[in-house]
Amino acid sequence: MRTRVKVCCIASAEEAAMAVAAGADALGLVGAMPSGPGPIPDERIAAIATTVPPPVATFLLTSETRAEAISAHIRASGPTAVQIVSHIDPAEAARLAVLEPRVRRVQVIHVGGNDALDLIPAYAPHIHAFLLDSGRPNATVRELGGTGRVHDWAISAEFIRASPLPVFLAGGLTPDNAAEAIRRVRPYGLDLCSGIRTDGRLDPEKLRAFMRAVCSADAQAG
Repeated sequence: MRTRVKVCCIASAEEAAMAVAAGADALGLVGAMPSGPGPIPDERIAAIATTVPPPVATFLLTSETRAEAISAHIRASGPTAVQIVSHIDPAEAARLAVLEPRVRRVQVIHVGGNDALDLIPAYAPHIHAFLLDSGRPNATVRELGGTGRVHDWAISAEFIRASPLPVFLAGGLTPDNAAEAIRRVRPYGLDLCSGIRTDGRLDPEKLRAFMRAVCSADAQAG
C-alpha cells in the first residue's frame, strides 16, 4: 500500500503549489492555536484552499472543541477535511458528524502512553481517520501539534493494528526517519511540518528528499 503524505503548516499559495508538485496527497492549514508553528488567519486558509486542485485534500487544523464552533471554523475556511487537534468530548464528535457530513473528519490522538488506545472506540464511529501526534494537551500551555518530537512508535503501531480506520503518523518526522517510521509503524499516511522546513520556510530540497524516502520505503515494503 502506498503511504500518503500530508504536508502541514502551509503558509501560502506558493508553498501549497510546491507541495502539490512534489506529490503531496494532503495539505495542512493551521488555524489559531495556543502554541506551535504555522497558524495563519482563516481568510488566508480559505484563499489557499481555493488554489489546491483535486484530489489533493486540504486539512483545516482547528483547536475548537465544540461541534458548533468547529463547524463555523470549517465554513469560514472552506477545507475538504478538518483535523481536530484537541481530545474533544466524543458527543461533540457525534454532533459534528451531523453538522458537517460532507467534510472528512480526522481526530488527533496525542500519544503519551498505552491509554491512547482507549480512545479508539470513543471516536471511531464519528470520524473518518485518526492522526497520532506528540502533543501535550494537558500542559499549562497546551501543545496540540507541531512539537517536532517523536513519540513511542511501538504504541503507534499497536494503535494502528487496533484501529478500524486509517491512521496518519505525525511527530518529529524527517527525511532521515521516514523510512523507519513506515517500516515500524505501517501508517496509512505520514504528516509533517518542521522536518521539511528551513528557517520556517518550506524547503524544496528537504521536501523532495522526504518524498524520495517514502517512495523508497514503499517499494521495499511492497
